[in-house]
Amino acid sequence: MQVRRSSILVLLAAASTLLAEERVEFNRDIRPIFSDTCFACHGPDEAKTKGKLRLDSLEAARRGGKSGDPAIVPGHPERSAVMKRLLTTDADDHMPPAEFHKVLSKDQIDLVARWIKEGAVYQGHWAFQTPKKPAVPTIPTGGNAIDGFVAQVRTAKGFSGTPEASRPTLLRRAALDLTGLPPTEADLTAFLADPSPDAWSKAIDRLLASPHYGERMAAQWLDFARYADSNGFQSDTTRTMWPWRDWVIRAYNTNKPFDAFTVEQLAGDLLPNATEDQIIATGFNRNHRLNGEGGRIVAEWAVETVIDRVETTGSTWMALTMNCCRCHDHKYDPISQKEFYQFFAYFNSNEESGVLGEFGGAASTRKGGNTSPTYSFATPEAKVRLAEVEKAIVAAELAVKSAAKVVPAAQTAWEQKLRQGFTGKTASWAMLTGTQAVSKGGASLKQQPDGSWLAGGTNPDKDVYTVTAPATTGQLTGLLLEVIPDASLPTQSLGRAPNGNFVLSGVDAVLTLADGKKVELDFVDAQADFSQEGWPIKSLVEGGTATKAAKGAKGAKKAQPARAKTGAGWAIAGNDAENRVPRKGLFIFTPTTVPAGATLTVSLRCETLANHNVGRFRLSTTGLPSSLISLKDTPQAAELRALILKDPAARTAEDRKVIAKAFTESPEHPKRAADAQLAGLLNTKNTLPGILDVMVMKELAQPKDAFVLDRGEYDRPGAKVERKLPAALPPLPAGEPNNRLGFARWLVNGQHPLTARVWVNRAWENFFGTGLVKTSENFGSQAEWPSHPELLDWLAVDFAENGWDMKRMQKLILMSQAYRQSTVVTPEKLEKDPENRWISRGPRFRLPAETIRDQALAVSGLLVPKVGGVSVKPYMPEAVWDETSVYGDMRNYKADTGEGLYRRSLYTIWKRTAAPPSMLLFDSATREFCTVKRFRSNTPMQALSLLNEVTFVEASRKLAELALRQPGTTDQRLAWAFQRVTSRPGTPAELAVLRKGLDRRLTAYAADLPAAKKLLAIGQSAVPTDLDPAQLAAWTVTTNVLLNLDETVTRE
Repeated sequence: MQVRRSSILVLLAAASTLLAEERVEFNRDIRPIFSDTCFACHGPDEAKTKGKLRLDSLEAARRGGKSGDPAIVPGHPERSAVMKRLLTTDADDHMPPAEFHKVLSKDQIDLVARWIKEGAVYQGHWAFQTPKKPAVPTIPTGGNAIDGFVAQVRTAKGFSGTPEASRPTLLRRAALDLTGLPPTEADLTAFLADPSPDAWSKAIDRLLASPHYGERMAAQWLDFARYADSNGFQSDTTRTMWPWRDWVIRAYNTNKPFDAFTVEQLAGDLLPNATEDQIIATGFNRNHRLNGEGGRIVAEWAVETVIDRVETTGSTWMALTMNCCRCHDHKYDPISQKEFYQFFAYFNSNEESGVLGEFGGAASTRKGGNTSPTYSFATPEAKVRLAEVEKAIVAAELAVKSAAKVVPAAQTAWEQKLRQGFTGKTASWAMLTGTQAVSKGGASLKQQPDGSWLAGGTNPDKDVYTVTAPATTGQLTGLLLEVIPDASLPTQSLGRAPNGNFVLSGVDAVLTLADGKKVELDFVDAQADFSQEGWPIKSLVEGGTATKAAKGAKGAKKAQPARAKTGAGWAIAGNDAENRVPRKGLFIFTPTTVPAGATLTVSLRCETLANHNVGRFRLSTTGLPSSLISLKDTPQAAELRALILKDPAARTAEDRKVIAKAFTESPEHPKRAADAQLAGLLNTKNTLPGILDVMVMKELAQPKDAFVLDRGEYDRPGAKVERKLPAALPPLPAGEPNNRLGFARWLVNGQHPLTARVWVNRAWENFFGTGLVKTSENFGSQAEWPSHPELLDWLAVDFAENGWDMKRMQKLILMSQAYRQSTVVTPEKLEKDPENRWISRGPRFRLPAETIRDQALAVSGLLVPKVGGVSVKPYMPEAVWDETSVYGDMRNYKADTGEGLYRRSLYTIWKRTAAPPSMLLFDSATREFCTVKRFRSNTPMQALSLLNEVTFVEASRKLAELALRQPGTTDQRLAWAFQRVTSRPGTPAELAVLRKGLDRRLTAYAADLPAAKKLLAIGQSAVPTDLDPAQLAAWTVTTNVLLNLDETVTRE
């Protein structure tokens, strides 16, 4: 090894000279260097250790590697092999190796030398040490504890802070941070007019109390939870998880403590007497993707599902990157592969398959839904209706019990009615006679000698045959439709379609009484002696096209949209030779008494497929009890007729038994009616709108075994492992169950070194643009050293000590002078603090994707402020979903009409494989997996979106309308619009630029009215007719400029 002697001597001299400076700290100064350049080969992953050398502990470093030379000799950099490898000119011995493309700077090498010279004191990774609450430094006048720590660091760096921002800027900053919306004019006016010392405190309280606070906070949490409205993968079908999203919003709005917020989402189902809300909360760990591909291997994806939970939990609560541990020990952090699978064991006992439910597999990928385990619950509106239905059920159950008391009298009346109907009759069915028949489509209907009707002439695409005949007096309970083949029909079959088939899409039956009153008959059942597969006759009364075309009488089946291949009508496969035979269809009515002089009108509708009209048919009616109605006159019907007509005194016990049984099956039996009413109510309860289900966690009674998986592969299990926490972190507290519940409580017991630090750091990042730890996504060994380590620990301990109160901590940050600073920057501060890591000025950064859109909707007056509910479909390209999915039920995207276009972005329907394009342009997560940190970019595509996307153009038009309706001059209206958007008054120079552009556009649009009208036609909201189109168009472009200002899309 060739090491220049002069290099060692110079380095030692430098190290000696610098001893008077601040001591080198391992965590702050050396760990980042080692983690970035050394630990991949000489870190905790013993299986990957090169040369048997580890540098993550002093003991291992002093022991050295296989060469036997100590890597680090405390106090003696010149004897330390590490220094020799860093300084050698021999390419084979130089570290890090050239192929790693990681080169230490001279300053970094000097730092390592100083650290060794000072004794090479190792420290456990700072983030794994339980935080202690340090004493608060002197607090500047008007500040709080935060400012004491910030001022201390700034003073050490040799500069001061920046004066407070203007009041309009401050309120806009806080409103956007806490609600994701700009302040209203009323809120701004009230704040500016409030001279009290606590005006700022009151303004923050108002924002924290806003229902929109929960929406703003939830937006980030949805990224953590990988929330979406689809299942992902190839078919990417729909799921219903928005009730969990609404739970998150409510949790923030009610200021649920973060410890409860954590426990309920990770283990709410395991809490004693878990409430509905606590169970729904566990949807957090059911938001992951579910594979429904045909070739999937269930065992493989069951493992992947649990690994997703491990990675999500580690990233969300501990900011640890645990995913590499599935295959090997962590290269940087003290987490072994075995510990990874011990952690895994907490999450693998959910009662699930780990893949998409059967409705979404292989051939059924066109259907969406939720995969078990799920939890059903009622919306608030449905709960009110449910209480009413349950009350009615109690009454119906009593009615069923009471019905038995009136059975004898009811049976006597029933027998009398039948005796009257049977007298003089010998058949069950009576053909309609004296009839007339009309075709709505213009076909000819000619009656045949057998009483049937034959269609001829025109064969329209759709037709309705209306048959009218005198109705038989007495009971009417059924209608018989006979369809008969005829030589004049295509293929000599039964229908008029070229293939000889027909499709009967509906039947109506109406009684017209002698006084002209009409009574629509209710159908309760349908039967046929044959139905083509997928085209059953029961579809005429059980969904599909319903029996009733009109709104119908009470109880009638309501019309539903026709569904291809099923439920669209009755067909008989008339194109097949074996089906060219007479067919019968039977329709059973609710029993109806027909008075003298009434007529019966029957309409046969063939409206599903073109030209598929009935060819030849005959109609008959009956008055028999429904239990005895059949497609043919049965022996049972003949027997009942004989028994009813028999002298009651001559009936035997067996006769009475047969009659009683027939009455029991009759719709007129009191108990049957009561039972039907009860069944109907129970069905209403089961099909009540607003009864939803959401995917949740549900622990198996017996935990599943967990194993170390060789190379992380599902089919290569190794040693069995039990649930256990990583040794580098605190143990499970005594008395806690060793399950998900105990695990969740362990995270928030106040002793965990990561949870509180991670939360307050992200809160700081939300308000300052960058966390106290810049690498907010990673608190492991590769994390950046905190800019203010004492402040981070003070905030973390304070957060846990004060009940994990999220709103309290957020208000503490917003009340600080650090937060209230102006964003104005001087050249000196830009040089000394280019990234504002020392908080030398106020925070300034581009707004998140959701806030940019929501702000435009708010200032234009378009925003629908409704909180919660089903996801909506705002403007997006119509085919946006089709590019990523050939299968699934999320294709053919169509934007909503009405309020769905103007809801907050939080409620936009989210398809994983085709997330909203404008959101992605502004760096939103895809939600395919957990994302705990979004990165910010500035691209030309973003500018193009703000200028041309429908939402922003329409918002510009509506803002222009508001401006034009303001009182005053053009300049006063421009000033109003500027302040409406930015919350501050425009300067004379700014307003002059706007006026110049407005005047130029007015001239242009006055000369080109078609262009003006084309611009105004963008968006679904109505264009006012009382405003001049040229003027409105010119103002629309001007307000579009305002919505595109850097200041508008930036949090100042």
